[in-house]
Parts: sequence; C-alpha cells; structure tokens
Amino acid sequence: MSAAPGPVPDPGAAGFPFDEAMTAGFALIGLSSAEFWAMTPREFARALAPFASRCCEPMGRADLAALMARFPDDEAR
Repeated sequence: MSAAPGPVPDPGAAGFPFDEAMTAGFALIGLSSAEFWAMTPREFARALAPFASRCCEPMGRADLAALMARFPDDEAR
C-alpha cells in the first residue's frame, strides 16, 4: 500500500521550535524528559500559560493625558 502524495513541505518554512519548547519545559517549569514528551501540546501550552506575557489594551489618549497631568515631566532637571 502506498499513501496518496501529500503536500510538499516548503524547505524555507520554519519547523516546530523544539529547542525553545524543550528549554521552556525543562528549565522554566522543571519537567523531566518523560513528563515533557508525555504532554500533549494543549497540556504544554497550559503549563506555560502563567509565564506568557499578557497585557491589557493599549492606553487611550484620555488615559495618557490624565497620566501625564498626574506625573508631569520635571523641567528642572
């Protein structure tokens, strides 16, 4: 039996970042090799979620103006 030909991979396309994933798993969250390779991608993503940078919406013009009024630049420097 032979499978139908699939799409030809783009040789210039980046593959999965295994080095970065292993560094995060081993060094950041302290997984053993067995734990790392046993995790599903969803489990791994959830384990890393507390370390992901999440931020709020960008500050609006009115909030920036209020902040600048509250903390003006010191012209005496």
